[in-house]
Amino acid sequence: MLDTTAERTRLALQRPDLLREAAWVNGEWVTATETITVTNPANGRPIGTIPALGAAETEAAVAAAAAAFPAWAAMTAKARGDILKRWHALMMANASDLARLMTAEQGKPLAEATGEIGYAASFLEWFAEEGRRAYGEIIPGHFPDRRLSVLRQPVGVVAAVTPWNFPAAMITRKVGPALAAGCTVVLKPSELTPFSALALAVLAAEAGVPAGVFNIVTGHAPPIGEVLTTDPRVRKFTFTGSTAVGKMLAAKCMGTVKKVSLELGGNAPFIVFDDADLDAAVEGALVSKFRNTGQTCVCANRFYVQAGIHDAFAAKLAARAAAMKAGDGLDGPTEQGPLIDGRAVKKAAAHVADALAGGATLVTGGKATTGDFFEATVLTGVAADALLTREETFGPVAGIVKFDTEAQAIDYANRGQAGLAAYLYTRDADRMTRVSEALEYGMVGINTGLISTEVGPFGGWRESGLGREGSRHGLEEYLEMKFLVRQVASA
Repeated sequence: MLDTTAERTRLALQRPDLLREAAWVNGEWVTATETITVTNPANGRPIGTIPALGAAETEAAVAAAAAAFPAWAAMTAKARGDILKRWHALMMANASDLARLMTAEQGKPLAEATGEIGYAASFLEWFAEEGRRAYGEIIPGHFPDRRLSVLRQPVGVVAAVTPWNFPAAMITRKVGPALAAGCTVVLKPSELTPFSALALAVLAAEAGVPAGVFNIVTGHAPPIGEVLTTDPRVRKFTFTGSTAVGKMLAAKCMGTVKKVSLELGGNAPFIVFDDADLDAAVEGALVSKFRNTGQTCVCANRFYVQAGIHDAFAAKLAARAAAMKAGDGLDGPTEQGPLIDGRAVKKAAAHVADALAGGATLVTGGKATTGDFFEATVLTGVAADALLTREETFGPVAGIVKFDTEAQAIDYANRGQAGLAAYLYTRDADRMTRVSEALEYGMVGINTGLISTEVGPFGGWRESGLGREGSRHGLEEYLEMKFLVRQVASA
C-alpha cells in the first residue's frame, strides 16, 4: 500500500478536502482501478494517486459537457460572471492551501506558488466581467430593405489540455474565458501536477458551477487526447505544451475541423544594450530566467549582451545566481526548487556540456545536486549556435552570447522558429521602438523581465502558437461569429 503519510503531514492543509484522488465528471468524483502515483519532485516521496481514466470515461465527460451546454449558454453573461467571481473569491480565501498543494506536486518555491494562485484567480475575475462584453455588430445595409448584424455565440464544448509548470494559472486562463463565453469544458491536466486542478474543481462546485459545465479527466495522455481531438461534440481544442505535441494534436483536430488555440514552446532572447541600466537588467534577468527554476515558456533562454556592458552584467548576474537558495519549498523560504523530473535535469546538463564543448566558460553552477535539483548556472563566451540558443532549456541555465551591433542582436534573436516572448534593455527610446518592432515575437518586454498579466494578450508568432489568452482577445477564442441578414418589408 502506498505510504503518503509523510507528505500529507508536511502539507498541513487547513482544508484537507482540497486534496482529491479522483477525477471530476458531471458533478461527481470518479475513480478507477488503475492509478497513477503523484510524487513531490523535491524528495521523490508520494503525495497520492489519481485515476488513470481512458477513452470511455473521457467520452462520458464529453457527453456530460455536451448535455450541460444548452442551459449554461442560455444563462445571462452576468449570471455566469457572478459564479466566476465566487470562484475567484474562494481561490483567494484558500490561497494558502492551494499554494502548498502546488509546491508539493510541482516543486516551485512557496512564495512563487502563492503568487501563481493570485495570478490564476485574476483570470476568473477578469473574464467574469469581460463575458458581459461579447458585443455584436450592426452593419449598414447594402440594400434599403436589408438589416445586417453579427452575433457572437459560444462555440460549444471545449477540450483543454494544460501543462505541469503552472498547474493553476494555465487552467483558469482557458477555463475562465470558456465559461464566461457560455462554453462547457473537459480539462485534462498534467498527470505530474493534477491535485491543483482537482482542488480548483472543489472550489468551482462550491461557487455554483453546475454539474457537467466543468469536468476534469485524469490519466495518461494518449487515450484521453484521442477522444478530445477526434470527438465531433468537442468544437474547440486548446493546448499549452511543447511545439511538437501541439502540432500533432492540432492535426488530429482537423479531422472534425475544430477551432484550435495553441500556446507552444518559446526560446526567448534577452538583449542587453550598452546603454542599459545595469542593475535593472540584472534584476530583470533574474526574474525572467530563474522564476520557476527556469521552467516557464516565456523565460529568457538565451542572453545577448553588448560588448561594452558584457563583463559587468555577467559578473553581477553570476553573483546573484550563486546566492540563490535552493530547496524544498515546504521546508522554508527558497528561491529555487527542483526541476520537474530526471529528464529535465539531463537536458539542462546536456546544454551546459554542449556550451562548454563549444568554448564557453562556466562562471557559476553547472551541475545537478541532490535528486532533481540543478544549480543556478551562468555561462559566458557561449557560441551563437550553441544548443542552448537553439533549444528551450527549461531549466536554470543562463548562457551569454556577446554581440557588437544592434543589427547583430536582432539577427541572433530572430533565429529559429519560436516566436513567443523576447526582452530588451536599453535607455534609448528610439532603439526601444526599432528593436521591439524588428523582433518576430508575440510579446516583447522592454526594460522588464515580467510580462504576464490577465489584461494583456498572451501568445506567440511562428511556431510558438495560435490565438491569444488573457485580455479581451482571450474571450474571442471561445466565440463563434454569426452573420444575420434580415429583409424588412416596406410599410
